[in-house]
Order: sequence, then C-alpha cells, then structure tokens
Amino acid sequence: MRKQRQAEQRWRLILGIRKEKDSSGPGKSQNQEDPTDAWTRREEMLAYLYDREYAGNRNTKGSGGKSAERSANLGDSQFNVPDWINSIQELFPQKACEKMERDALERYEITEFLQDPTILAKAKPSQTLLKSILRTKNLMNQEVLAIAKEMVRKVVREMMERMAEEVRQPFSGVRDRNKRSLVKVAQNFDAKETIRRNLKHFDHANNKLVIEKPYFFSRKTQRINQWQIIIVVDQSGSMVNSVIHSAVTASVFHSLPFIKTNLIVFDTNIVDLTSETIDPVETLMKVQLGGGTDICRAMNYALQLIETPDRTIVILISDFFEGGSEAGLLTICHKMISSRVKLLGLAALDYDCKPSYNRSLAARIVRLGGEVGAMTPGELSNWVAQKMGLK
Repeated sequence: MRKQRQAEQRWRLILGIRKEKDSSGPGKSQNQEDPTDAWTRREEMLAYLYDREYAGNRNTKGSGGKSAERSANLGDSQFNVPDWINSIQELFPQKACEKMERDALERYEITEFLQDPTILAKAKPSQTLLKSILRTKNLMNQEVLAIAKEMVRKVVREMMERMAEEVRQPFSGVRDRNKRSLVKVAQNFDAKETIRRNLKHFDHANNKLVIEKPYFFSRKTQRINQWQIIIVVDQSGSMVNSVIHSAVTASVFHSLPFIKTNLIVFDTNIVDLTSETIDPVETLMKVQLGGGTDICRAMNYALQLIETPDRTIVILISDFFEGGSEAGLLTICHKMISSRVKLLGLAALDYDCKPSYNRSLAARIVRLGGEVGAMTPGELSNWVAQKMGLK
C-alpha cells in the first residue's frame, strides 16, 4: 500500500496534479511528522518554477502566474528564491537540484540568483552558473561580483584540472618504443609487452589474464621551434560555451614554452585579451557577451599580429554569421592561407560539439584552403600538434 501511495505521489509530481488539501478537521500536531508533507512541499517547489509554463510567459519572475488547473488549491503560500534553493536541496537528489537550478537560470531567466550575495553563495558552482554569471555580471553590484568571481574561479579550476593534461599531451614528445617509463599514462600503454610479461599470471580457473604489472613506453623530447597561435573568438551569446573553453585552452597553450598565444574576442568591437591569457578567470570576467558580429574586422586585426606566417596558426571560433563584409573576410582568409598560415575555423569548441553555423560561408573558407569543424579542446590540441609536425 505504501509503495502504491509513493508511486501515486511521484506520478502527481510528473503530471503536475495537485492533491486537494484536507480541510475536514484540525491538522496534525507540529510535533507529529506527516510523511505526505514532504511530497506536498516537493509539489510546491516544482510549481514555483514550472507553473511558469502554464502562465503563458516563461520569463515571469517571482512565483509565476498560475493557471486555474494548477493553482486552484495553492492557497497563499509564496516563496522567494533563497527559500526555494534551500528547500530543493533538502527535498530532491543532487542531480534533480542541478536540473532545476539550470532551468531557473537558462529557461526561465530568474536572475535573482545573481543579484543577492546570499543567494549566489548557495548555488552550486557549475558551467551553467558560469554562463549565467558571464551574461549578467555587468548588472551585479561589487559585493555580488566578488562572490561571482570566486564561483567562476572554482568552475575554471575544475576545468583546468580536467583539460590541462588532455591539451598538453600531444606536445609531450613521441613514444620511444625502445625505452620503458614508470610514468603511467594511458596513451603510452604498451599492450603487447604487458600481455607477454603477465602470461605467467594467467588464471586458468577463471580463464582470465591477471595483470600484476602494466608496462608503458617512454617519450622522446622533441626540439620544437617557436610557434604563434592566434585564437579569435566570437563573443556573441550563442558562442558562450566556446568562449569558456577558449579561455581555458588558450591558458594551457600559453603555458607551453614553444607557443606564443594571442587571444582576441570580438563582436562589432575587438578586445585583445592576450595579456590576460595566463589567467582564464580574468579573461572570462572581461568578456562581453552579445552585440553584433564583425568577423572581417577581427580577422584583419589578427592579420596584423602575424610574425612568421609559416609558423602561425589562426583559430577562428565563430558561428560564421557575418554582420560585416563577407567579401572582405574571404579576402583576409585568402591572404593568410596564401602566406602559409594554417587557418582553422571552429563552429564549436566544447565537449558537446553541436554546432549551429553558416555552412555556406564556412564552405567558402574551406575552398580557399582553410579547415572548418567542431572540436573538443583535446581534438583541437591534436590538430595543432599535427600542423606543427609533432604527430
């Protein structure tokens, strides 16, 4: 019976059907815990956010408009954002909390998250929160902005830990099959030698090979001439994921001694963030999402930065919807490619790689001799290493 009741309660949450309040008599004592109260509170927390769907206005702030079907029995209960954050963290699993916070920020644009320091401090650092901070940081007061910056730092630190080795790996040298290494790196794993040397540990009873000691190749350090990488990033709102990953990737490239990294962000204006490349947090806090798109102007600026064309890689990260001159952009791309610059256009730089871009303009750049695609940071690093002759 209890399982049936729980199943019924879950279906009410899914379908948004509110249970009638029992007004037939006095309620339970406050010292008595009613197990249905938690389900009622869950319904109220979901309604606070998702009733906006039924109000006909997804951007409604506060508790949202409520339709007769969903709110006839709500009474006068109202929530503010801090109450809501505290409640969902008590009532729902972590993954569900993250999903609701993401919907609040992205789907319903409840910016109260980012206007009150006590609210922001309670939010879980995540890339979703980072994107919302980048979109609204200009509206924050100094107290909130200081907390927001710490949130950005936490998210970027986690990204750096995950991405740094992946991006650096292609530049660490070539595998030396004649030497062994005690450094256990997956890309250097010697499967053949590991199997050969561990055959004596074969478990005949279970028909399994027991690996007591894995073996790894060493790597030869390569002498690498100085290269220049110019990363040109479209900071329109649709490119926010790519902007974030560009900042972190540029910082990792900057740490490599044989690469000089330039980082340019643009809309209709150009901001040279090369001096901030060492710190991706400072880079991101100076990004201004939105505005128009003048790719031609940004690429012309990049053209002026090129020092040694045949050892220069220009990475244009954009959706290729040009607000300026397409003809001018193609002229600049042709000039770069003709001078032996390696030109890569990226429609997306993140781990989803789901680009939406102007395929017509991208195809014209390819016909000039450039390359266009969508990549993860690791794939970009491998591409760069290949163009530098390291793979």
